[in-house]
Amino acid sequence: MGEKVFQLGFALVQWPWLLKSLYGGTKAQKAALLQRVGLDSDALPHLGSWKADTYLLHRIVDEIEARQPQVVVELGSGATSLVIAKALSLHGGGALYSYDQHEPFVRQMGEWLTEHELAARFHHAPLGQRDPAWPGLWYELPEIPATIDMLIIDGPPWAVHPFARGMAERLFERVAPRGVILLDDAARPGERIVARRWRRKWRDLDFTFEGGGTKGLLIGRKGR
Repeated sequence: MGEKVFQLGFALVQWPWLLKSLYGGTKAQKAALLQRVGLDSDALPHLGSWKADTYLLHRIVDEIEARQPQVVVELGSGATSLVIAKALSLHGGGALYSYDQHEPFVRQMGEWLTEHELAARFHHAPLGQRDPAWPGLWYELPEIPATIDMLIIDGPPWAVHPFARGMAERLFERVAPRGVILLDDAARPGERIVARRWRRKWRDLDFTFEGGGTKGLLIGRKGR
């Protein structure tokens, strides 16, 4: 009950950021992204409703081009999954492991990528895990790679709890040297608090905030 009351109160604080999540970028920005990775002009739906904007997607492609990661882990499937899989096919041929709490959606994602002759390892990950360090629920991960080159955090949704994404730190020790972590929606008040706690705890990660998109992006880089 205490968590529910906190969530309702926090929603009153962060509603301007929630409204921004409905905007995914201009048609020109989306067209430029699709052309960049060689996808058809109608490959993506309205991005805002899929909780990704063109800035985030371009930055993901930037990192894949530069690093050619062999293992990408994504928390929260969606438009990002298609763009990641396509970028990996163009730059190094790495594998995408994507996790989402909605089982029917997970199946649909696999079918959607198949239509584009792409593949990823999609997994159903119900929300059931708790952590004394963080409120809310987190993913029950069925399996996870031992080493992660790129970790993209786009879930759980804020409605689970504004700080729920903080539990993604459970995977930070698996991030390889020179690996990268991307946290979407980093401009929201909840994610800003998460970022401050991560900065204090994970001294081997260099976190920087980028405000170029509609929702903000936090990037953490692990040293050698």
